[in-house]
Amino acid sequence: MWVPVGLPPRLTLSAFSGAGRFCVLKSGSAKGKDVPARSRRGLSDFHPQLLPSQGFGDSPSWVSKCGLESRRYITSPRLAETVVQILWEKQACKLFLECNPGPGILTQALLERGARVIALESDRTFIPHLESLGKNLGGKLDVAHCDFFKLDPKNYGAVKSPNVSSQLLFQNLGIEALPWSKGIPLKVVGIFPSKNERKTLWKLLHDIYSCTSIYRYGRVELNLFINEKECRKLMANPRNPNLYQALSVLWQVACEIKLLHVEPWSSFDMYTQNGQLEKPKSKESLEQIQQNLCFIRLTPRRNLFTENLTPINYDVFFHMLKQCFMKRNATLIDHLHSLSPVDAVDILKQVRKKEKTKITNMYPRDFKRLFETIECSKDYTCKWLYDDFMEDVVT
Repeated sequence: MWVPVGLPPRLTLSAFSGAGRFCVLKSGSAKGKDVPARSRRGLSDFHPQLLPSQGFGDSPSWVSKCGLESRRYITSPRLAETVVQILWEKQACKLFLECNPGPGILTQALLERGARVIALESDRTFIPHLESLGKNLGGKLDVAHCDFFKLDPKNYGAVKSPNVSSQLLFQNLGIEALPWSKGIPLKVVGIFPSKNERKTLWKLLHDIYSCTSIYRYGRVELNLFINEKECRKLMANPRNPNLYQALSVLWQVACEIKLLHVEPWSSFDMYTQNGQLEKPKSKESLEQIQQNLCFIRLTPRRNLFTENLTPINYDVFFHMLKQCFMKRNATLIDHLHSLSPVDAVDILKQVRKKEKTKITNMYPRDFKRLFETIECSKDYTCKWLYDDFMEDVVT
């Protein structure tokens, strides 16, 4: 609930009750977007079902002839074997959730190594082939018509496949949750979608910090191919300030990030949603083929959550970082004055930073320490100043 406090007529200052309390600087009354994202995200009652058998090369009637989305797939046995060798370095968990396996080259390599694989395929054209693959290799393969990157959509109401509720999907597959402090419940392997990589990265971040979607089951490990440019941004720090951003900080605070392998784009085949092999046509596509895809491991940290950074107040941490990197060349003291009513000089002393320290000189661990220091300030009821326009900022 938003509680009005005295401020000049131009602004309304409100305090958010509960952990991660902050004040809102805005005009007008509270709107729907003032509700934290975790409260808006609902789970549907949709039960994923396998679809009737269909010829591998046939085009489904529901596919729009002018709206076929292309996807990248691993079609090289050599690359599949390389990926399996990398994944098998950590043998504690042998349960793999494969995103959009397509023709199943990597799926087969995993099964032959002795893994249990859950194949979430968004293109129903590939499903009959994957089902037969599972039968031929000992039955350790579960197949569902589902898009991993569209699990748990934010919108209310009924959802249709391939958009699915992870809670119901995992229940049907018999996957059990592990406490955050324990091991890895399962490993996700696949390729980030060629479109909306950044949007997907932000969604996964919200899921990690709020312990929702797949992360309600514990510290799920991601092993994904991603565009080399986005990979550099994720791993950036003050030593490469031009790439360093809020996204970098949030991922590095949340996860241990490891670059496992680099592969040329040309090693991956592109298929349309009717299972047809696609050749690059546009200039942009031709330029992409000259780039690399990076295979990275994102393992959530055991110590991500503390007394002062929790799944309840994580959205305030997001806000702090977004606002800091909007003016990336400003000093830390200037940002503190606009972020919090807490004594900025005292905060700087506690985090052992100088007043002239710039945002781009702060490492991810420094931002986490800064946030926690402000959160544990005992002399202030309202600890954060907040502009509602930040809700609409896409970083």
